[in-house]
Amino acid sequence: MKTYTITVNGVAYDVTVEEGAGGAAAPAAKAAAPKAAPKAAPAAAPKAAGTGAGAVKVTASVPGKVFKVEASVGQAVKAGDPIIILEAMKMEIPVVAPQDGTVASIDVAVGAAVENGDVLASLN
Repeated sequence: MKTYTITVNGVAYDVTVEEGAGGAAAPAAKAAAPKAAPKAAPAAAPKAAGTGAGAVKVTASVPGKVFKVEASVGQAVKAGDPIIILEAMKMEIPVVAPQDGTVASIDVAVGAAVENGDVLASLN
């Protein structure tokens, strides 16, 4: 038998796999109780939060790195105003407000890596 540690959605599982004889059926796997997964890098923590306080979510359109935060919580913005600037492939890409509103939360920090679709901020 072999034991492996597998992490799924941030939860680590110890899995024991029995080795089968020759070309027999697939080996049976038995999973143990989950254990605490190692902590993620600090830069990933704001991204994981992703639960903004506002009703309108502002998401990343490309994977990249947060270069600059243009707006602050409580600031009134109009549709098209830049909220966050992402850096992707050495280009600065503005993430703009999809509609008029007030910034309810900024869910990322400068330097954080983000993926396409991650929530960066929210508006009311």
